[in-house]
This record gives sequence, structure tokens and C-alpha cells, in this order.
Amino acid sequence: MKFNKYITLALILLAIAGLMGCGTVGGENSDKDSKSTDKESGETITIEHEMGETEVPVNPKDIVALEFSYVDALAALDITPVGIADDNDSSRIIKPIQEKIGDYTSVGTRKQPSLEIISSLKPDLIIADLQRHKDVYDQLSDIAPTIVLSSLAADYNEILEGFKKISVAVGEKEKGEEVLAAHKKRMKEIKASVPEDETRIVLPAVVTADGFYAHNMDSYTGSLLESIGFKNAIQDGSDRYNKINLEQVVKFNPDILFLMKAGEETIISEWEQNSLWGNISAVQNEDVYEVDRDTWSRFRGLISSEAILEEAVNNLYEN
Repeated sequence: MKFNKYITLALILLAIAGLMGCGTVGGENSDKDSKSTDKESGETITIEHEMGETEVPVNPKDIVALEFSYVDALAALDITPVGIADDNDSSRIIKPIQEKIGDYTSVGTRKQPSLEIISSLKPDLIIADLQRHKDVYDQLSDIAPTIVLSSLAADYNEILEGFKKISVAVGEKEKGEEVLAAHKKRMKEIKASVPEDETRIVLPAVVTADGFYAHNMDSYTGSLLESIGFKNAIQDGSDRYNKINLEQVVKFNPDILFLMKAGEETIISEWEQNSLWGNISAVQNEDVYEVDRDTWSRFRGLISSEAILEEAVNNLYEN
């Protein structure tokens, strides 16, 4: 009997040890399963955008940005996109944003991003532009949940609305509200640097080797400058970006010119040889400023907006 009791006791101890061992292994697996479930739980949120509605995974981690303004928005939220349409030129990422994001994969140009490279990154979310990417929306959506916002054709306020949408889509709504509040506070501080009696007319423009592309009051840069008290020279027209000639610039007669150079040699070199150039108030008053095109035109975001206005105020009032 005693012998049988010892055998029974030994079997019980072995069974307990086995259960404990299973419990330990089960605990490790449960941890892994839990993490896997968090990542692939299937939980989504519905995001309304320019092309309809999209179910986006909760807290997406691998994000592809197909416009620089979306890179700006993600950087402001301390998020590094896994892929960026950087026009195959990493130098176009402006310094204050370079300092906030880490390594990423180029997915080609903003006009024609590589669907193959995007697909290889296995993104959780793609952020696309209405004007550039509406024709490939279905193809992008086949790769990953895609939201389409306005960037290329957006004014400053539309950029702010896009930032709010991105904040929600990436699971950072509260942080986005904090960042936006800090941005608006900074913008008020910059605006306070502009005299209340400022009446000068401003004209921002991209200048290339063969053209002068004026940005009107509804363009991103034009509306941004107007937000702190500068009236844009072009107050009408359906096109936010207008290719105009020297005679038209003379007619608009801006008091201030902000020229976003594309390349070393631009049409301005030719115009400077023309007597009409000297008839422009900005030229007469030496208020012609060359500025960085990436910062002033391409990025269109919170970080770049602050950089633009800080530079403008510094040029006009502090030099």
C-alpha cells in the first residue's frame, strides 16, 4: 500500500511539474500571440477623405507618404514614414524635417510613385494627393488602405485640415491637437511681428529657366502670407499657380517678391536686362528675395509654414 501511495504521489508531482512547464511555455506563447493580435487584430477606424471612406488599421505603423506635406505632418507627430515619394532626391527633405525623421525608402516621384516599391514595403497606410494620385487610387488601395487628401492644390487652411485628418488616421488625435495648438500660437507670435499698418503687396513665385509661375491668394504660399497680413498681388483667377510674363508682373506691380528658384539660371537673369524689370516696385525698393523652393513651395505643412514666415519676417523687418 505504501509503495502504491509513493507511486501515486510521484505521478501527481510529475503531473504538477508538467502543468507548470506547460504554463511557462503557454505564458511565452500567450505574450507573442498577444503582440501578434495587437498588430493584426483587424481593428480599424473609418476615415473620410477626398475619394470616399477607408477603413484604416488602428495605429498604423508602416506609412507611405506620397506628398511632402504628409511627410511634414508625420514629422510634426514624431512619425517616420516607411516610404516617401521624394522625387528620387533625398536632399529635397528640408533640414527641420530631416532632423525629425529617420531612415526611409524612396518610392520614386510624387507625380508617378512606384507601385512596385510601395507594395514591397507592405504598408499599413498610404497617404495620397487628390490631384496627383486620383487615377491610381484603386491600385494604391489594392496595396494598402489609402486615404486621399488635398496637398498640391491646397491653401494653408486646407493643409491644417489635412493635418487633423492625418493625426486621426495614425492614432495620434490628441497629440495632433497639441501640435496644432502650439503651431497656431507660434503663428500668432510671427504675425505680431508684422506692423498693423503694413500695406505692401506681395507676390511669391517659382522661377525656372523659362518661366515665372506666380502663386495667387488661394495658393498655399499666397494664403499663408495673407494669414499674417500681406495682400497677394493676384486676387482673382481660377488657377492658383499662373505662368505670367514680365509685362504682367509689371502690371501687378508687387512691392515684395519672394522668388523660389528652380536651378541656378532662371528667367530673372533675362528679365534683369529688360528696362521693364526696373519698373517693378519690389525691384526699385530692393525687396526681391530668393528663397528655397523646397521649403516655400513643395512641403506645405506646419513645420515648413513656420519656417517660411520666420524667414519672411526676418527678411522684411530684421535685416
